[in-house]
Amino acid sequence: MDDASEASFSAESSDRSIGEILISAGRLSPDDASRIYKEQKKRGLRFGEAAVELGFATEADIQFALSHQFRYPYLQRGESRVSETVVAAYSPFSLQVEALRAVRSQLMRRWFSEDNERRALAVVSPDQGEGRSWLAANLAVVFSQLGARTLLIDADLRNPVQQSLFGIDNRNGLSSILGGRATSNVVFRIPVLNDLSILPAGPVPPNPQELLSRSLLGRMLVQLANSFDVILIDTPPAGKFADGLGIAALAGGALVVSRQDKTRIRALHELYAGLRDAGVEITGGVLNGGGMNSKNRRLPFAPFSEKWWAVNPARLKAKTMASLPDGKPHVRPVKRTKSRALAKR
Repeated sequence: MDDASEASFSAESSDRSIGEILISAGRLSPDDASRIYKEQKKRGLRFGEAAVELGFATEADIQFALSHQFRYPYLQRGESRVSETVVAAYSPFSLQVEALRAVRSQLMRRWFSEDNERRALAVVSPDQGEGRSWLAANLAVVFSQLGARTLLIDADLRNPVQQSLFGIDNRNGLSSILGGRATSNVVFRIPVLNDLSILPAGPVPPNPQELLSRSLLGRMLVQLANSFDVILIDTPPAGKFADGLGIAALAGGALVVSRQDKTRIRALHELYAGLRDAGVEITGGVLNGGGMNSKNRRLPFAPFSEKWWAVNPARLKAKTMASLPDGKPHVRPVKRTKSRALAKR
């Protein structure tokens, strides 16, 4: 099934039975469905239970059908151009994506609440390789799965990656719009994920900072806010380029991303100071590679805590981030340990 037929199929599936959905998707034959119905009636089972017991369907098939019934779309591996690293699009029931939904819930409460008209949020980090683009992509997916009209803008005009993550054309994009060579019709809808749209970065320009500093970007965000409920903006590393701070200022708010054993505390403080000086409201922080679940197993990242930074002090050893009453982070020295070098990485 190609992307266009899959999108149409998804829109028509909510009122259909599991058997009908699986038959339409080519995952079940009518004859096998008839056998399942007979077994279901004979033993008083649910259709999905009977299908799995008879070996005509897998648990993944049943989850696929249920997701369409409840308008909770996700992708099947091998059936889309979207990269499998966008885990929220392929494995919505995993612990990893549950943590993403926790971040989404905090953002809905702190930034995208119905009490205000905020639509745009910049995703920022001090350096490259801290998971900023990955987090922006996956957050965009979980917001769209909530039913929010979601737009992800790749504003990293130096090293764009969203076109690769979502398998879309990057010949035109944000740089083309800001350079006056295209209009907003370069926004791509992602099939199946019906409420998700992507504005890729476009061709890498020789003057990214100048393009992003033009007033056109601010006007464009205002216009897009009329068509989308959530606008997430992937940015360049703020510790290397001024673009990220400028974009965050236009959005009005920022989500700060860091990575365990990579991001320096000083770099986080410098980023926070820059955001504060630019008048940006910081919604919170996400620590990649630092989360632990209730069974003490490492998760890909730590979502928000009630503190400003979701940083585990026991893992930073020599220094830790703490939260002041006004929500501003500070560094509190602790006793020297053999792991002193950890904080210098």
